[in-house]
Amino acid sequence: MKGLFVSFEGGDGAGKSSILHEIAKDLENQGYPVVATREPGGIHIAEEIRHIILDPAHTEMDGRTEALLYAAARRQHLVEKVMPALDEGKVVLCDRFIDSSLAYQGHARGLGMDEVFKVNQFAVDTCMPDVTLLFDIKPEEGLNRIAANSGREKNRLDLEALDFHKKVYEAYQALAKENAERIKSIRADRSFAEVKTEAYEVLLPYLPHQ
Repeated sequence: MKGLFVSFEGGDGAGKSSILHEIAKDLENQGYPVVATREPGGIHIAEEIRHIILDPAHTEMDGRTEALLYAAARRQHLVEKVMPALDEGKVVLCDRFIDSSLAYQGHARGLGMDEVFKVNQFAVDTCMPDVTLLFDIKPEEGLNRIAANSGREKNRLDLEALDFHKKVYEAYQALAKENAERIKSIRADRSFAEVKTEAYEVLLPYLPHQ
């Protein structure tokens, strides 16, 4: 594939979605062909699955069901949107990808990161991000940000206890250590401008020459 695949990761309230959209606008202004998307979602089928997964009313959902739904949404999103864009040489900025499943379902849900990776390996085949930006923020601060943001979409995962989000954080730290060549950590407990500047600087060497 000729394009660049970048995933944005981090715990809830890390600010990755806002940073992604600002970087997308900057890259577009510089003439890069950019596709900004999200998981689960990005296309109709995956957005429908997103609603099922994140609906706060679905508290009875089993952890394995959750993991399988994420993988299904991921596969459809890849084949319908991400891979065609990469084939066309575009820069794909994706809000969450496989690392989220490993952190949330694999570790925080206790399903096992290896087990969840196997499910997702079937879904993604060999399509992995060229680089992953991990927005590192302690779960307590991330949740405080969510509580203070009345306009943010509240979903089923926001209802989880602090211990759940601490496990998500632990998983991301482990993933960053194990995948240091791909995952680049960015301190997200600073001002928006500072975080965005560092994220762009980390991304810059990976961008194709204009």
